[in-house]
Amino acid sequence: DNSIGLWTGVAPKWLEGHAAAVTAAVFMDDQRLVSAADDFDLILWNLDQNTPTHWQGHKGKIAGLAVSPDKTLIASASWDGTIGIWTIAGGAPRFLRGHSQGVNDVAFGADGSTLYSAATDGTIRVWDVASGDELRILVKHGFGVNKISLGPDDAWLAYGAVDGGTRIVDPQTGVAIADFTLERRPILSMAYHPGVNLLAVGDGEGFIMVIDVLSRQIVRDFRATLRGPVWALAFAPDGQNIHAGGIDDAMYSYPLTAMDEVPQMGTAPRSFLAEPQTMPNGERQFKRKCSICHTTSPGNARRAGPSLYGVFGRQAGSIADYRYSPTLQGSDIIWSDATIDALFDLGPDHYIPGSKMPMQRITKAEDRRDLINYLRDATQQGDHK
Repeated sequence: DNSIGLWTGVAPKWLEGHAAAVTAAVFMDDQRLVSAADDFDLILWNLDQNTPTHWQGHKGKIAGLAVSPDKTLIASASWDGTIGIWTIAGGAPRFLRGHSQGVNDVAFGADGSTLYSAATDGTIRVWDVASGDELRILVKHGFGVNKISLGPDDAWLAYGAVDGGTRIVDPQTGVAIADFTLERRPILSMAYHPGVNLLAVGDGEGFIMVIDVLSRQIVRDFRATLRGPVWALAFAPDGQNIHAGGIDDAMYSYPLTAMDEVPQMGTAPRSFLAEPQTMPNGERQFKRKCSICHTTSPGNARRAGPSLYGVFGRQAGSIADYRYSPTLQGSDIIWSDATIDALFDLGPDHYIPGSKMPMQRITKAEDRRDLINYLRDATQQGDHK
């Protein structure tokens, strides 16, 4: 819903400033937080004064952030293929170039002089932070690498990839130390806690694997009670719980000693999880492809996208209470059977370059036609389905 929830008690404090889905947030200290989003921006938040400072310069969605050990620099991984180096004190950012495709994650070395990056091009690269020079390609995995995590004093580097590859390598040579790859893919999240020497790995099939990095053994492997992929993981400060997030409207916290016993915290039914055989094809396409971000009734309901109520015949980017990306503001697109068909045939990134919509296509013409027919019925003004 483009927001950051700051939880210090029962009710969250909402930090509103991004114009698209928030993808990463890292604390600098108790009073400062840096966030990044699909709107291409970073925001430095002063939590005491609740004041946002926008940092701009990327030309694509930002997928990951890292803080330097001395808390003076932020590194950002962007789908524009670059790595941003931002100085907390201010000034123009630097951009490191070398990856041939979008960058998914970054991690500073222990002394802050080196930076590691993982990308869709299947490589992990090492950079000199001061000069911005690429030092070496550490790993050539072959499939996109989504997440990386560094051990204490750079003793090891763990990574997770699109094909499910989960490995620990030597961060100097890239030589494999251990392989924890299972028959699940993709790897979407990773977290390490030095106090308990545990590495948690979340995947697209909803499992969380916990690895003891000292014994190099899998000590826990279970199907999480959150529904759908495990998009985010973080250890509690004492290392005794693993926090997890996904497409549910809830966070989960699993005690390491009783992971399989944690009840589901979010109990409201989610439309995109309905059984496919229980609905017509057009409705199925909507609920699986659109309903996470959009409603078909008036109002946006804290969703990432605008309401589709009355969408046919409406000019794109014209709902007054929704913050559109610049590319849609003043757009000459009128939503119709033809334009909606083209949107999903080509994919948003090609049909409306620079929009906030995720990369998504519906390749079958029959599926697009059924979706359009469903939308025409469900979004009629005066019919609040």
